[in-house]
Amino acid sequence: MKKNKLILLFAIFFTTLSMAQITKMEPPFWYEGMKKSEIQILFYGKDIAENSVTVSKPVIITNLTKTENPNYLFVTIDTKTIKAQTLEFTFKNGKKTFSQPFEIKKRRADSAIRKSFDASDVIYLLMPDRFANGNEANDSSPNLTEKGNRDLPGGRHGGDIQGIIDHLDYIQELGATAIWSTPLCEDNDKGYSYHTYGQSDVYQIDARYGTNEDYKRLASEMHKRNLKLIKDYVTNHWGAEHWMFKDMPSYDWFHQFPGYAQSNYRMTTQYDTNGSKRDAKYCMDGWFVPSMPDLNQSNPLVLNYLIQNAIWWIEFADLDGYRVDTYSYNDKDGIAKWTKAITDEYPYFNIVGEVWMHDQAQISYWQKNSPIAKIQSYNSYLPSVMDFTLHDAFGSVFNENEANWSNGTIKFYENFVNDFLYDNPNNLLVFIENHDTGRFNEIYKNDFKKFQLGMTLLATTRGIPQIYYGSEIGMAGNKGKGDADIRQDFPGGWKGDSNNAFTNSGRTEMQKQYFNFSKKLLNWRKNKTVIHSGKLTHYIPENNVYVYFRHNDTESVMVILNNSLNNQTLNLNRFEENIKKFTSGKDIISNETLKLNNELSIEGKTALILELQ
Repeated sequence: MKKNKLILLFAIFFTTLSMAQITKMEPPFWYEGMKKSEIQILFYGKDIAENSVTVSKPVIITNLTKTENPNYLFVTIDTKTIKAQTLEFTFKNGKKTFSQPFEIKKRRADSAIRKSFDASDVIYLLMPDRFANGNEANDSSPNLTEKGNRDLPGGRHGGDIQGIIDHLDYIQELGATAIWSTPLCEDNDKGYSYHTYGQSDVYQIDARYGTNEDYKRLASEMHKRNLKLIKDYVTNHWGAEHWMFKDMPSYDWFHQFPGYAQSNYRMTTQYDTNGSKRDAKYCMDGWFVPSMPDLNQSNPLVLNYLIQNAIWWIEFADLDGYRVDTYSYNDKDGIAKWTKAITDEYPYFNIVGEVWMHDQAQISYWQKNSPIAKIQSYNSYLPSVMDFTLHDAFGSVFNENEANWSNGTIKFYENFVNDFLYDNPNNLLVFIENHDTGRFNEIYKNDFKKFQLGMTLLATTRGIPQIYYGSEIGMAGNKGKGDADIRQDFPGGWKGDSNNAFTNSGRTEMQKQYFNFSKKLLNWRKNKTVIHSGKLTHYIPENNVYVYFRHNDTESVMVILNNSLNNQTLNLNRFEENIKKFTSGKDIISNETLKLNNELSIEGKTALILELQ
């Protein structure tokens, strides 16, 4: 009899366990003292919606949302007055019950007022799979499809979070102050998953990069060195292997036509007063590529999920900023709500959006408080956008030796002329290349003088400079050969590499030339407030020579870019309004002091940065 009772008890126990069909709970926990105190918890499991649910006191459930898929249940609670503790959710279906703990964690002190990246920073963009392999044991994962294969140009090469941590001192020595890493969340695509933009789980770091705790440790190690961590966030789409795409909460969680339809990529349709509704729909709702299902931010459940996930990562990993992929492909009202929710929670948190357009007015539309968007009563609330028109100029100017009305350094001048279109031009991200563009050193065939010209402008103009890993050692790559060629492995990031460019002794002479110049320039910039926030005054280029000043009440820096092949002599009287009381200028690269008399000569294809004295 006792034996039968024991069998019955075990049967009841395992039946109860089998009822606990919660295989996903997102977010996995939350934090006390959040402005966004009302949290919507997603419970996922077989027929979970058939259960009634209660929560331990003093918390109450303020809303319960079911979708057409019974495997999802969205439970809303308000944590406004709740201190750090573990809550208990109880699920009941008839006589069968089970419980699920949900932790409210203690929040970091002053988390809400964290300082973000700004124009005082230099951002180092890297692709973790191609930067350094710090842990060979995670090159492949038994739970993820694509395995490590460094011989495959578009394959997984094994770079990881530990590899970044191992080389933080290198990045710090270079003079960069922030790292933007391309996405690190799980991407279980069968191939080409190394870029990680087709994410399959946005609460989980890809196991081939490491763990969530490794990512948290990366931020901690960076903060010890006064470096800032910027996470690449994707709001527009997930990957086709995402667990929620395989079992959709609702038909309208993703944009359906039904199923797949290609985006027309025409972002101008978002505000074209003459445009058709159909064209606007195919821009916003069309899929970026067939393997990336498009998220429907106009669905409140989707939008709230994305907001919570973004806030969760900031708290969990102690992030310093976001870069948002394909920002202008999103539903423009939805993405504005997403952005505002984050900046409401963190008033000083900077977010830069990828707005890959080729007209300043069109780019300006997407920046917070844009005078252009104001015409249509729209505000994206996005603090920063990427200066793609400046990038366009970088790609051709230094091969234009003979200036005319539209070629040569006049392209730089005309770009900055249009700064009046922006609410905050000093919060634009400026760059000569990134992981999607042609490599600067490929375009200019590793011409060091042209590299100096480009880096000088990048480091001294208004905005937030971003460099792409490897440029500082002369790395090149042909976009025409495919993305893998512009995303090559950093030399020295793998055991057995014959060239280790992470160390001075391991660099070639060419790599030393590039690195030493970059290091001197960027470390000089670190402490130059006049460059970070000073006014920009520039002069119309003459003879392909572009001259501008960065100045404030106490300092002035004169920058001269001679893009012609010939030596040029400048009449300094032309710049009297900026030179004024100064009699000399110190060249920050050579440390030579030059007299500012009536004339100043500069060699062809040469840059000068003069601290006026």
